[in-house]
This record gives sequence, C-alpha cells and structure tokens, in this order.
Amino acid sequence: MQRAYRFRFYPTPEQTLLLSRTFGCVRWVYNKALANRERLYQETGKGSRYNRDAGLLTEWKREAPWLSEVSAVPLQQALRHLQTAYAAFFTKRAKKPQFKSRKDRQSASFMKSAFRWDGANLWLAKMDEPLSIR
Repeated sequence: MQRAYRFRFYPTPEQTLLLSRTFGCVRWVYNKALANRERLYQETGKGSRYNRDAGLLTEWKREAPWLSEVSAVPLQQALRHLQTAYAAFFTKRAKKPQFKSRKDRQSASFMKSAFRWDGANLWLAKMDEPLSIR
C-alpha cells in the first residue's frame, strides 16, 4: 500500500540548508537530464530512457561532487518524474516537459527507503535530527 504525507515543517537552520541543497540538486538533475534527452533526440532522432539517465547520474556525481551531499533517492526520483512526464507527453495527455526554474515551487520526492516516520517524528535521509512538525 502506498501512502503520501503532507505536513507543515519548521526546520532548523542546518535542516533548511540541507533541504535547499536537495531542492537545487533535484532541479539541476532534472534540467540536465531534460537537456540531455533533447540533445540526444536532435542528434540521433532517438530518445532516452530512465535506465540510461540513471547511469549518467553516476557520471554527473563524479563531475559535480556537491550532488553527493544530498540523498540519492530524490535525484533518482527526479529522473523518474521526467520519464513519467515524457510518457504523458507521448500519449498526448500533457505538454512537452519544461525546464524547472528557481522561481517555481520547489519539491523533492523521498521514497520509503529515504525517510523514517515513527508517528510523531520524521527523519529524512542524511539528516541527524527529526524535522519539527506542527
């Protein structure tokens, strides 16, 4: 069974910094993968898939070591979201995927392996203390 939680958080300054880094890295990976897919399509006429992009993520982490400062799960989820966006585009259910901007709403998806919830506290991956929930 899948669940989604929506809460209001009041992070500490250290947690705020980690969350903003995570949002920035997710946006960077999404935009890099989107640009890569568009370039590949223009050069070869063929698209890319999630597995190829996930392999490139490893290379991007070597090129940009700051990507390793955040959890890998939201970065992988950004690639999955891009794959879903392209699937919706090709079935004519949505417009072509667009690049993400800093001015847009920031988000990151954490799968079950990247957070821990005990009913009162929420720990995200790479965080030392739980988020303050109201």
